[in-house]
This record gives sequence, structure tokens and C-alpha cells, in this order.
Amino acid sequence: MKLILRFFTIVHGLMAVLFTCAALMLIAIAARIGSSTFASQWDQASAQSIIEALGLLAGAVVAMQIAETIVEEEVIREADVSAPTRVRRFVSRFLVVVVVALAIEGLVATFKALHQDPSQLRYAAWLIASTALLLAAWGVFIYLNRSAEELEPEAMADAKREDTKLH
Repeated sequence: MKLILRFFTIVHGLMAVLFTCAALMLIAIAARIGSSTFASQWDQASAQSIIEALGLLAGAVVAMQIAETIVEEEVIREADVSAPTRVRRFVSRFLVVVVVALAIEGLVATFKALHQDPSQLRYAAWLIASTALLLAAWGVFIYLNRSAEELEPEAMADAKREDTKLH
């Protein structure tokens, strides 16, 4: 059984490396867009390029945060994600990044639609509304999960002990 768990730890580590590589590539592409925009005329097209670069950077943040979460939760802590406390913390770490990235993408889509194709505004609005719905659902999840945590106070103590592995 330990061999199987070790295998999963290695696979999780590999996934974290791949997420990190993807994030670095997105950062490089955003930097390339930014530098070429900086060297060109500063006009509305340049503003659109910078907004596009921001969207890429938001994606890079998501990829880096997923990599960090995988490393901390699955590689370093080797945490069991079945306890309510651990589930809430794991999901919250992931969703905070996703919600922020989707909100940024919604703003990018709004700016693009306003300046390039106003008929696309409804899709940007749907993205922003979906992000708000995801944020609300996350809040409900946290609220409901807190009552489950109160039934298992030892799980919170275990999670806090696992946190010492990171320091």
C-alpha cells in the first residue's frame, strides 16, 4: 500500500511541475506581448494587447496556485482530503484563485467586447454572472461545511498539525 501511495505522490509532483511549466509559458507569452506593445505606438490596439496579457497572467496565477496547492496538500503533507476541514481548505485554496481569475477574464472580455464587438457583451456578462454564482456557491459550501467541522473538532487539530510540515 505504501508503494501505491508513493506512486500517487510522484504523479502529483509531476502534475505540479507541468502546471508550473504551463504558468511559466503563459508568463513568457504575456511578457512578450507586453514588450512588443511597449515598443509600438501606444493606442487603443496597445491597450487591447495589454488587456490580453493581463488575461494570460491571470491564467498563469491559476496554474501556479494549483501547482502550489498540489505540492503542499499531496506531496508535502500527504494529506487525506476526506475530512471536512481538509476539504474546505483544499477547495477554498483552489476556488479563491479560480474566482479571481474568472473575474479578471470577465473584465478582459468586457473591455474586448466594448472596443471590438459589442455583440459579445452578453457573453462577458454571463461570465461575470457565473463567477458571482460560483462565489455565492462557495460561500454556501463554507457555511454548510463549518457545521460538519464542529462535529469533528479533531480534524481541525489534525489539519493544524499538518500545517507545521510547511514551516
